[in-house]
Amino acid sequence: MQPSATSPPRVVELGRVAYLPTWQAMQRFTDVRDAHTADEIWVLEHEPVFTLGMNADPSHVLAAGDIPVVQVDRGGQVTYHGPGQLVVYPLIDLRRAGLGVRDIVTALEESVIRCVARYGVSAATRPKAPGVYVSGAKLASVGIRVRRGASYHGVALNVDMDLEPFARINPCGYEGLAMTQLAALGGPTELSRVAADLLMELQPLLLRRLNES
Repeated sequence: MQPSATSPPRVVELGRVAYLPTWQAMQRFTDVRDAHTADEIWVLEHEPVFTLGMNADPSHVLAAGDIPVVQVDRGGQVTYHGPGQLVVYPLIDLRRAGLGVRDIVTALEESVIRCVARYGVSAATRPKAPGVYVSGAKLASVGIRVRRGASYHGVALNVDMDLEPFARINPCGYEGLAMTQLAALGGPTELSRVAADLLMELQPLLLRRLNES
């Protein structure tokens, strides 16, 4: 039976995985999916890696050191992924759902804001700077790719990680941009708990947008 536009995505928990094969798996999933393929949300954390968006300026990588740098096919500049960061990738058939890129980005940002509000953390978005911020410091990064009418890549929420690698780059292309994480804001440090809370916020937002489309 063909999935409907209001069918909830299937959640796939991958644990800690290397970046490159996960990215390649997202591409394969997107390239082979058809009208009968159910949407999925991948939940994971990555081994240390810097990723550069399609049009990113490599000079924003100041000193990669022993951390690999991967040029990828999402939008945006450079960011860092590593253990202790919650990564959520929505693989959604946007054409079937009647959604645009902005709808997915907004749902991801809103879900983070609502999730951390559960922990007493007040977060917000910034004009022309995708992601979620707390008092000017970046808590979560968002980057999406659409191919064959479907989305992949997603959101990375800093939970309890080593933030030092962010000092080796200009995060998202902004020199001196401060980074923060839930552990420094009094939030929980267990990725499994944060993942459950984030999905609890994200899934209704996606379904609401699906139903509104």
